[in-house]
Amino acid sequence: MSSPLSQLPPEAFAKEDARDDAEFYAEARLKTHIDDAAIAALTGFYRQVLPPGGVVLDLMSSWVSHLPEEVVYGEVIGHGMNAQELAANPQLSRGFLQDLNRAPTLPLDDASIDAAMICVGVQYLQQPVKVLADVARTLRPGGPLVVSYSNRCFPTKAVAVWRDIGPQGHARLIELYLEAAGFTGIEVHRLRDGRTSDPLTVVMGRAPAP
Repeated sequence: MSSPLSQLPPEAFAKEDARDDAEFYAEARLKTHIDDAAIAALTGFYRQVLPPGGVVLDLMSSWVSHLPEEVVYGEVIGHGMNAQELAANPQLSRGFLQDLNRAPTLPLDDASIDAAMICVGVQYLQQPVKVLADVARTLRPGGPLVVSYSNRCFPTKAVAVWRDIGPQGHARLIELYLEAAGFTGIEVHRLRDGRTSDPLTVVMGRAPAP
């Protein structure tokens, strides 16, 4: 059976602002995109599912990673679009710049990562299945990918399908991305309901066995 994603027209992944993403992200934005309560909830979730001592990939990262400060990881690899933001992130061991909408293949070895996360950035991916399938390639079997989202974004840079389906459909859309990319054991966790802080939802999948 084909994925519902195959029914989407190409323009579903278009953006209102079609300018080069490198131009949009050229200016460093040293601010958080969710509030303190949502950050605390996400950090708590990371504490539960990311393996201490493991190699962690922070995809679409910035100047903060929201990882628990007391946990020691073997390596934290950051990816982003702005060198100043990555350089300002104290939790990164190293980082690399790459426009995933132009080049969805990561410069990382097969099965070299223990866990990965995308914090409030999945809505900007124009080739989400290709990117997430390559994340699965880099993860060791069973390694988690934690995708979080809230109700904030740069709307002109979010893909059309994200804008059009509204907040009630976002978790299901990410589930479809993960399923099409080969992830298994997909779970949805509502960490904050938005009544007293920013809403925050996590969709998590695990890399399949070879």
